[in-house]
Formats: sequence, structure tokens, C-alpha cells
Amino acid sequence: MSQIHVTLRSKPLRNNKLSLYLDFYPPVYDPVRKIKTRREFLQLHIYESPTTSHEFEINQITLLKADKIRLERELQFLRNEFGILDKSTQKMDFLEYFRSRIHEHSDSDSNVGNWKSALEHLKIYSFGKCQFKDVTEEFCKGFQEFLKTARSIRNDKKLSVNTQLSYYAKLKACLKDAVRDKLLAEDPSFRIKGIKSSDSSREYLLLSELKAAFNTPFPENEHLKKAALFSALTGLRWSDIEKLIWAEIAEDPETNSITIRYRQKKTKGFEYLPISRESRNLLGERRDPLDKVFPRLRYSDKVSSDLKLWLQRAGIYKHITFHCFRHTYATLQLSLGTDIYTVSKTLGHKFLKTTEIYAKVVDSKKVDAANRISLL
Repeated sequence: MSQIHVTLRSKPLRNNKLSLYLDFYPPVYDPVRKIKTRREFLQLHIYESPTTSHEFEINQITLLKADKIRLERELQFLRNEFGILDKSTQKMDFLEYFRSRIHEHSDSDSNVGNWKSALEHLKIYSFGKCQFKDVTEEFCKGFQEFLKTARSIRNDKKLSVNTQLSYYAKLKACLKDAVRDKLLAEDPSFRIKGIKSSDSSREYLLLSELKAAFNTPFPENEHLKKAALFSALTGLRWSDIEKLIWAEIAEDPETNSITIRYRQKKTKGFEYLPISRESRNLLGERRDPLDKVFPRLRYSDKVSSDLKLWLQRAGIYKHITFHCFRHTYATLQLSLGTDIYTVSKTLGHKFLKTTEIYAKVVDSKKVDAANRISLL
């Protein structure tokens, strides 16, 4: 970090007075306004041309006060350089800073909701008041323990282990940002062992159930039904389906091939995904290149209730979220013989390990099948 020079300067005002301010070089980052600045006005004034002993005395006292602030600022910058934070930074509102990180870290409406829920639990844990000086290693350990017994704000159920992990991960992401923004000297959660995830079950539809859902009319929310079936046939996430435009769907009449060329919203990776003619037929008539393929698709609490109603009409009473249609695609592909490497690529996974959870589901089905034949 280059040395920051702090110079006391003045700006002319009316009535024979000067306004004192500090000039920083190079510019410094203001974490409150989130901008770089070269000036800090001190709200201190002196006489430009003092004429009386009283005015001279006021100037002398005011200049001493201003120079004291200048020295304090220089010391603060030195402390930051060596990882020691000044008191004014420590008094900043950590909960408000956490709130400011939500949209910068969220790539979908559902993830925004997850961050907001994590914030609400942080508020409950800290009784609604938390300054940066309060965020210590003990604070982070305590938040972990709090999450173990916390209940969901939405349905009052105990938080699952993976939900606890998710909320704690949001805190760690925020702390990492705070270190980067020089609001914390180090990450207080660095030495804390994280919450261990549990093997969550991947709920999905059997092929017979998927066919039943396809054949069940749902005029109340036909666009949601089409989007869900499209996810089951392609493996696309909600976030990628919601932003999909017609320019990203390439159709070659000579080879009769259809390919989606898109950038994943979650991973930012660029993908080429061949899709079936059946999945293309779900989309209807082609429109302008920049038009959304699913223009009426909106995320809200109503999505879950509509999915439940539609599937119950089809005779399906599993707990199915929209993301379960992506699970359905992966599980059915593996169970029908597609190799795991190909499935991993079509899902846009960076690592094969991410796809292996679906292979475990298929393996458990093989065990069930083996045990069906018995001589006893």
C-alpha cells in the first residue's frame, strides 16, 4: 500500500472566512459512501484576514484542532496499512453492511431471498444491533450454535443442516468482503471449523410421474408448467430459464439440431446445450431474438403452491420444488444409461463430484431392484 499524504487546506467562503479541509493523496476509499475521495471537510472555519486579537486567537485554536485531526487521519491510514483498524470504522453498522452485500452476491430472486433470510437470523441473534467491533471469533461461533436451534421465519420449522450451512456461508462471504474493504483487519471466522453439510436427498419425478404431469392440464399457470417440463427435459436451472432469450436458441434445419448457447447465471460459464425436438416444441412459435422465451415467468411464493396444485392433480404428492425438475433430468438420464461425464457436462457442472450425488440415487435404485427377486 502506497503512503497516503494528508494535507490541511482551505477553501474561501463569504464573510472573510476560510473553510478547512483535508486533502488526501492518493485518493482514499470511503466505505460509507463507497467511493474514492480526496477531500474531507472538517466543518471548521478561520478568518481569512484576521484584524483583531480575538480573531487571531480563534484562528490559532481552530488551526491546532484541524492539525490534530490531520495527524489522526495519518495515523488511521498507517494502522490500516498494518492491519489495525481505527475506532470510527469499528462503530459502523455491520447489519447494514451485510444488507448492502445482498444484491452483489445474488444471481437470482431465490438467492436474494436466501441472503435476506440469513440477515433476519443475524438480526435475531444480535438483537438487531451489531457494530463491526462486535464481530469477533466468538460472535461467529455463537451464530453457528444459534443456527442449530433456530427455526425458519417462514414456516417455523427447525432449520435443516444445509440451510444452516447456507446462512453461515453468507456471513463468511460478507466477512471476506469486509476484509477486502478494509473494514476488518482479518476474517474472524477463519479459524472456525465450518458446518458440515449433510447428504441431502435429491427429490425427483419418476418417468411415469413426469409423463402424468405432462398430460395434466394446468390452465391457472400454464407458463410455469411449460418451464418446469422444459427444465426436466434440458436440466436448466430456473435462473437460466427465466433469462433465456430466443437469440440463444440456434436451430439448424439441415441437421435438424437445436442448441442453446448461453452463459450460466450461477457459474458465469458459457455453455452449448443440445436439446431435443420435444423440448423445443414446448416453447411454441419463435419470436424476436431479444424477446424472452418465457416472458411471463416470475419468481414468487406462488410458484411453490402452483407446482403443488398441478402435481397433486397429476396424482403426485412428493415435495417438489422447481429445482427438482433439474434433479429429475439428471437422475433419469443416469438411470436410462447416459454416462455420468455427459450428464455432468449437460448440467454445466465444473466438477464431476457435483454430479455424483445423482449417481448415488441411481445406485440405491439398483439395490432396490436387486432385492426384489427373492426365493424366500
